[in-house]
Amino acid sequence: MSVMDAMQQRDAAIEAASPVISPAKKSRFGAKLALGLLLPVALAASWEIAVAYGFAQGRLMPPPSRLFKTLYDLAITGELLRHIGATLARVAAGFALGTIAGTIVGAIAGSSRLAKDVVDPTLQGLRSVPSIAWVPLFILWLGIFEESKIALIAVGCFFPVYLGVFGAISSVDRKTVEVGRMFRLSQFQLARRILLPAILPAYVLALRQGLGLGWMFVVAAEFMGASEGLGYLLVDGQQLGKPDQILAAILTFAILGKITDGLLAAASAPFLTWQDAFAPKN
Repeated sequence: MSVMDAMQQRDAAIEAASPVISPAKKSRFGAKLALGLLLPVALAASWEIAVAYGFAQGRLMPPPSRLFKTLYDLAITGELLRHIGATLARVAAGFALGTIAGTIVGAIAGSSRLAKDVVDPTLQGLRSVPSIAWVPLFILWLGIFEESKIALIAVGCFFPVYLGVFGAISSVDRKTVEVGRMFRLSQFQLARRILLPAILPAYVLALRQGLGLGWMFVVAAEFMGASEGLGYLLVDGQQLGKPDQILAAILTFAILGKITDGLLAAASAPFLTWQDAFAPKN
């Protein structure tokens, strides 16, 4: 075989192995996107019509046209991008810290009975503490700057990740582990080939829950003397009596939360292709 033939075969193999998005998949994605937008668009259009024809005042609940104008005004001045960037940075830092800590502590508590008996009761009690209750303590410890805000977000992300890892390890089928031991797998091989695939679906779900709580906790974090961020826009809108600014910030929170959750789900999807999960037909 010549070198040219070998290169052609290699290119053909790479092309065959590369993922191809079929037109059917593209159409399904478009249909899902349209169905997902159906309800919010219908509600927004209904409220716009109700305000336009005088069925509602729209003073405390502005119509979508006013919300989009507020977002446009904030965008052209660069203020919206600045607030979004500040909030995204805080959520990313808090989510990273909370995820790392929750994964480590959950893995230790799930794999050791002694660690479970020592650590889990305390964490279950702390999990019930409202997020706003941590604010005075973190301000006292860390001040009103970025450290206290990131710490609060990390606390919100920690508990769902911890529970997800702890519960997933605890629910691994004992027979599956015994089969791995029968084949004389080392601890590393046992973790990589049996434990990790078994807990991965629950872990991804825990990460998504932790990210959602991170977006919820960032609002409380930005109430702590923040001068920028979407939470600051909420407080500023409340103090100045601007319901359109408040709703614009809430809408931005919803969009960013949905985008980041979708990105996390898409990033984890290649690791879950082996699942033969139930999929409803309609």
